[in-house]
Amino acid sequence: MNEISRQFDNHDERIAYYELLLERDLDSLPHIPLPEGYRFVFYQPGDRDAWIDIEKSAKEFTDYEQGLKAWNNYYAGNEKELADRMVFIENAKGMKVATATAYYDITNRDRSGSGWLHWVAVRREYQGKGLSKPLISYVLGVMQKLGYTHAKIPTQTTTWLACKVYLDFGFMPLPLNAVHSKKGWEIVKALTDHAALASFEPASMEDIFCG
Repeated sequence: MNEISRQFDNHDERIAYYELLLERDLDSLPHIPLPEGYRFVFYQPGDRDAWIDIEKSAKEFTDYEQGLKAWNNYYAGNEKELADRMVFIENAKGMKVATATAYYDITNRDRSGSGWLHWVAVRREYQGKGLSKPLISYVLGVMQKLGYTHAKIPTQTTTWLACKVYLDFGFMPLPLNAVHSKKGWEIVKALTDHAALASFEPASMEDIFCG
């Protein structure tokens, strides 16, 4: 954390919004074990509301209705697929506290055959407990087992800390996105000072704040 990033939450709507897209090949994946007391489980019928609740806790949604709309947009009608794609982390009491999905581009605009890592989220009260990197590591492994050789992750400047985690995993901005969302990557550079973004100039405080 630098002096600038300490002024912002890990999901902060004050930050100017830019869509970001990262990619990497699925070889040489790091294995990062879960902390003791947690386990991975796959989606089972009836887990929709647990997914919405996690995402809402992580500030991806403001209310249940918004979460339900996202679920219907991404997953409704494809629930059978989720048994091999949607992963949860459960705590020792069986409570689902984090989730991510090894999926694909639902818009069908991406013709590359890449897997897409979707909706990575950790419950607010479980953030900072070392769950996000094991989750990403595991779900990328799931993606690889599904036959994908390349992965993409859609994200945004408002979740800049998640973007830092992806950069730590060796993901890099898609070249076209680096051009179209150059100011967004400059914001991430200013907030994270990540070595992977050495080619970007850090944004000014004036440019970081939206409006």
